[in-house]
Amino acid sequence: MSIQMKLITKITMILFLFTSLSACNAITRLSELDTGPKVTPISNPVGRPKYRPVSMPMPSPKSVLHKANSLWRPGARKFFRDQRAGQVGDILTVKLSLEDSAALKNKTTGARDDTEDGDVTNLLGLEGEFTEFLPQGLNAATALSLGTKKSTSGDGAIDRSEKLAITLAAVITQVLPNGNFVIFARQELKVNFEMREVMVTGIIRPEDITSANEISHTKIAEMRVAYGGRGTLSDLQQPRYGHQLVDIIFPF
Repeated sequence: MSIQMKLITKITMILFLFTSLSACNAITRLSELDTGPKVTPISNPVGRPKYRPVSMPMPSPKSVLHKANSLWRPGARKFFRDQRAGQVGDILTVKLSLEDSAALKNKTTGARDDTEDGDVTNLLGLEGEFTEFLPQGLNAATALSLGTKKSTSGDGAIDRSEKLAITLAAVITQVLPNGNFVIFARQELKVNFEMREVMVTGIIRPEDITSANEISHTKIAEMRVAYGGRGTLSDLQQPRYGHQLVDIIFPF
């Protein structure tokens, strides 16, 4: 098969794939014509298709020392009962207050000018033979002359500002060997025909959980936050598959 035929086959397959995706998206949107996006049912986070247990370097497990004839429990912040989450399945409150801003500006300039000359003063006495191949003759003083000139200029600027403040509940999905907790939080909010989704996951220390059973985002390690939406407004803001395809493969 020639290169052109292979290229045509690949383009046809890509167009067929995007057409299929567009058709599936159209069917989904038609099914939500009167009701809007459907709320995802409550499910076990561990049973999610993409769930993977967290595995990180851990020290050797240490046994907890229980004090006999003592009413005080190690790690407790209340005399009779500790209200903080401490086991798999317990719920705690996660407070996100993200405010990030960055301003970067880069400028690069470069210039280069090279010149090289070469002459042929003696070539085993064969200088005169060049006239047989070069009717105009050969000037030995300017037999070779090279020159290059290059100039580059680049200027870039980035100005970014982000702010997110939200409070949601998380569940402990895993207790690591060193006692740290892996938490997972997900929240869906449907207003008319627009669905807003928030997902937070990360690793926390039991000591960082406050007496009100809350934890700040500054105490969450390996934190992953996803905030987005789906629905009528999100579909209007997103370019169609045809435009996305042209942006990907168009070289200019």
